[in-house]
Parts: sequence; C-alpha cells; structure tokens
Amino acid sequence: MSSWLSYVILVLGFVLLTKGADYFVEGAAAAAKKMRIPTFIIGMTIVAMGTSAPECAVSVTAALKHNNELAVSNAVGSNIFNLMVVCGVCAVIMPLSVQAGILKREFPFSILVALFLLGLGATNMSVNRVDGGILLTVFALFLFWMVYSAKKSRKNGEDEEEIQDLSTLKCLIFMAGGLAAIIFGGDWVVDAASVIAKSFGMSQNLIGLTVVAFGTSLPELVTSIAAARKNQADMALGNVIGSNIFNILLILGLAATISPLSFNQENMIDIGILIIMSAEVFFFAKRGYCLSRMQGAVLLIEYAAYVTYICVR
Repeated sequence: MSSWLSYVILVLGFVLLTKGADYFVEGAAAAAKKMRIPTFIIGMTIVAMGTSAPECAVSVTAALKHNNELAVSNAVGSNIFNLMVVCGVCAVIMPLSVQAGILKREFPFSILVALFLLGLGATNMSVNRVDGGILLTVFALFLFWMVYSAKKSRKNGEDEEEIQDLSTLKCLIFMAGGLAAIIFGGDWVVDAASVIAKSFGMSQNLIGLTVVAFGTSLPELVTSIAAARKNQADMALGNVIGSNIFNILLILGLAATISPLSFNQENMIDIGILIIMSAEVFFFAKRGYCLSRMQGAVLLIEYAAYVTYICVR
C-alpha cells in the first residue's frame, strides 16, 4: 500500500466509522421504539454506545489482528482527547455547566475505572481474558445502574429523548448499512494507521494516541460542539464521561477477551496521565459546577503539551 493511498484509506475509514455509527444508532433506536422499548432505555444503551462505536470497531479489529498496542492506545488516547479537547473546545465556545449528579456518580466512577485499569496493567503488564471478562461484567452492572437511574429520572418527569420514526425497511437498511460501514471503516483505519506508522518510524502506540484517537472521537466532538452552540452545554460533559467509561469497560473488555492485551511502560504512563487529567477536570467542574472559558483554554494548552511530549518521548 503506497503512502498517499494509506492517507486516503484512513480518511475514508473515519468517514465510514462516523456515518456508520450515526445510521446504525438511528436505525436501532427507531426499531427499538417500534418494539415498544421505552425511549429512556434506548437513550441509555443504544444511543450512548453509538458514540463509542468507532473506538470499539478500531480496538476490536486491532485485537483480532493481534495489534494490541493500537487497541490500548486508541481507547486511552480517545479518553484523554475527550476530556481535554472536547471539554476544552465546548467550554471555550460556551461556559460548560455541569450537573451535580454527574459529579457525584458518573465522574468519580470514571476515575475509579481508570485506576482499576492501571491496577490491572501494573499486576502483570497485561489485561488477559479473565480481566476482560471482569471489565465486561462491571460494564453490565454499570449499564443496569444507568437504566435504573434513567427509570428513576423518568418517574421524576424529566424529558425523554426524541426518536425519529422510520419504516421497518429503513430501520433494517440503516442498521445493516451502518454496521457494515463500522466494520469496514474499523478495518481500513487499523490497516492504514499501521502502514503510516511504519512509514514514519512511529510506534503503534503513538499513532493510536494521536491520529486514531482523534478520528474515533469525532462523534463525541461533533455532538458536544453542536450541543454547546445550541446552549445545551450541560450535555457535553455527560457525553464525554459516559463515553470514557464505555471505552475502558466495554471496548478494552471486548478486546482483551478476544486477544489478551500486553501493556508497555508508555501505556502505564498514559493511563496515569488520563487519571491526573480526569482529576483536574473534576476539580475545575466542582468549583461552581461550571467549566469557564479560561479553564477550557487551559485544557487545550495542556493537551497540546501532552501531544508534544508523546511525540518526542
């Protein structure tokens, strides 16, 4: 595969991942609504996991091809990107209001999940199939808790998510086409990223933390920016935190179950940085339940410094 063709395939792969996730979620949500599944369950499961579909496709594909370094760095890099860039950009556009419930439940849990991953890696520098099973079990419990919380919120009269009404044929076409796009997109991204990394002498870890992490985080970035521009900035942090939890528990859990994930020292450092950055954003948000424009700018500057560090290390 030539160098220029690798870039074309990488971009096309990202497009397939992003649009495939959109269509799959739209079709699956409409189908679930036709089966009279409550909309709050659709929103907390299908739609929530949809924004993590690109990361899932890339990491699982990488695991199937025994490219475990890319699988780990993609998930960790996406989480760091979500925290620093997505939250930073949204806060710069519009001061990011934060719901108290997120700071009491989901945000601390996301930090605990990252600490748990660090502990698994520190034990024997790997996440084996048993560890993957544990991560998936914790994810299932978290999903149950999310549905329970959503059900409780529904009883309190909070708004439900609006789901577009589609015909049965359109639901099937959207779901099948979206799933195919996700699968092919993930395969193309992994192959092209591997070729590009080799051509520049870059490690799989570095390209996973930068190019691939950015590409697979596009749904979160686009969704959160759109929310901020519509004065719905309070949705952005919840989207980021939920996606970060999914990335570790579901995506790395699936990847490790398929093929045990070997950790290196750089992975451990990056997870440590993720924990530190998570604590920083939590501290910012805790003060006044808002991320200011200044704090958003600080996050973006720190992310630029982080990228510089991983490029020269």
